[in-house]
Amino acid sequence: MPAPTSPRLAALDGLSQIIGEGRMLSDVITDAAWHDLSPAERATAQRLVTETLRFLGRADHLLTPHLNRQPPLRVMNLLRMATVELMSGGAAHGVVNEAVNLAARNRKTAPMKGLVNAVLRKVTAMDATAWDTAPETMLPKWLRPKLAKAWSKPVVAQIERAHAVPPPVDLSVKSDAADWAERLGGTVLPTGSVRLASRGQLSALPGFETGDWWVQDAAAALPVQLLGDVTGKRVLDICAAPGGKTMQLAAKGAEVTALDISEARMTRLTENLTRTKLTAKTVVADALKHQDAPFDAILLDAPCSATGTIRRHPDLPYVKTQTGIDDLVKLQRALLLRALEQLKPGGTLVYCTCSLLREEGEDQVKWLLSQNSGIAVQDPEAPGLDPKWISAEGGVRLRPDYWPDLGGMDGFYMAVLQHTGKPSPA
Repeated sequence: MPAPTSPRLAALDGLSQIIGEGRMLSDVITDAAWHDLSPAERATAQRLVTETLRFLGRADHLLTPHLNRQPPLRVMNLLRMATVELMSGGAAHGVVNEAVNLAARNRKTAPMKGLVNAVLRKVTAMDATAWDTAPETMLPKWLRPKLAKAWSKPVVAQIERAHAVPPPVDLSVKSDAADWAERLGGTVLPTGSVRLASRGQLSALPGFETGDWWVQDAAAALPVQLLGDVTGKRVLDICAAPGGKTMQLAAKGAEVTALDISEARMTRLTENLTRTKLTAKTVVADALKHQDAPFDAILLDAPCSATGTIRRHPDLPYVKTQTGIDDLVKLQRALLLRALEQLKPGGTLVYCTCSLLREEGEDQVKWLLSQNSGIAVQDPEAPGLDPKWISAEGGVRLRPDYWPDLGGMDGFYMAVLQHTGKPSPA
C-alpha cells in the first residue's frame, strides 16, 4: 500500500509537473493526490509550490556552489523547496529530515538521499544575508528580451524584484471604501481599491457574506473606472468571467450584459453576482459570433498571455512560451473589430489585457487606429491615475514595479477608444 500523501510530497510532485511538464498549478491541484489532503494541508502544499517558484532564483544561487552538477529535476526541486522553507524560517531539523525522507520514498531518488542531506545541512549553516542578497528569479528567456527592449534591463530587474514580493489582497467595494478599509484593517489605494494588511480566510471577514466587496487586483479594477459614469448605460462586458468587472459595472448602475464563452466560468460569475446581490444579463457565447443591439459602452478584457500576473501566478513562466502569442494577437484584433460593430456611434470602448507585452497592448491600439478612421484614443481619466502610466499612443501601461511602497500591482494595459462615427477603413 502506498504511503499517504503529505503536503510536501504533493508540492514536490506539483513542482515537477509544472517545471518539467508545463502544467498550470490550477490543473495540478485537481489531481487525486491533492484531494486526499485536508483543506489546511492543501493550502500548505499550494504555498510550498508558489513560494518555491517565486524564490527559485535565490534557491538555485545558494545551492549551486554545493553541487558538482545539477541532479535530476525531482531531486533539484526537492532541494529548492527545502531551501526556501529553511530560508523562510522553517525548523532546520524537521525540514532536512523530511526532505531526506521524501527522497527515500521514490525508487529513482532514493540513491541521492545522502546528497540531499549533505547539501541541505550546508544550506542551514549559511548566514541569512546570503538569502537576502541572492538574485531574484529571472523572467523566462523568451520574455525577458522583449521587456528589456520595451523599457530597459534595469526596469526588467525592477519587475523581477517586484515578482519576489508576495502580492497583497485587493478588494473592490460597492461603496465607502474608507469605511471598509477601517473595518477590515486595510488601506485605500490612490485608485480607490482597498488593500488588506494581511492575508487570511477571506470568507470569514465582515462584508463577505453580505456581498459588500469582492477580491480584485487594483490594476484590474482600473479599466471600469476609465469608462467614467455608466449609470443607466447599456454596457457589454466581453470575456467577463469570473466577473470582477461585471460587478463593478453593475455596482455603478450600468445595465450590464456579461458575455463569456466558458459555461463553467460563467457559473462562477453568476455565483459572484448572487453573493454581491448585483444584477447583470449573462450570455454564454462566442464573442466573435454573438450579435446584440448596439451598446453605449463596451469593456473588452481580451484573452492574453497573462504575463502581467506572474507575481500572483509564478507558475506562468514555466507554462507560457512565445508559441501561441501570435494567435492571441490575431484573436485580440478580431475581438476588437467585433466589439466596434456592436458599439453605438459616440460610444466608448475600453480595451485591456493583463499582459506586459506591447504586441498585446500598445501595438494593438496603434494597429486599430491604422485600420479605422472612425476611432480615436481618449485621454484616460480615473482617480489616482499617475501621469507616468500614460503611454505614447494615449493608453495606460501598468507594471508590477509600480507602487513599490504600497505593495505593487499587476501588469496591465488599457486604452479608452471613442467611436467617432460609423467605423470605416483608414
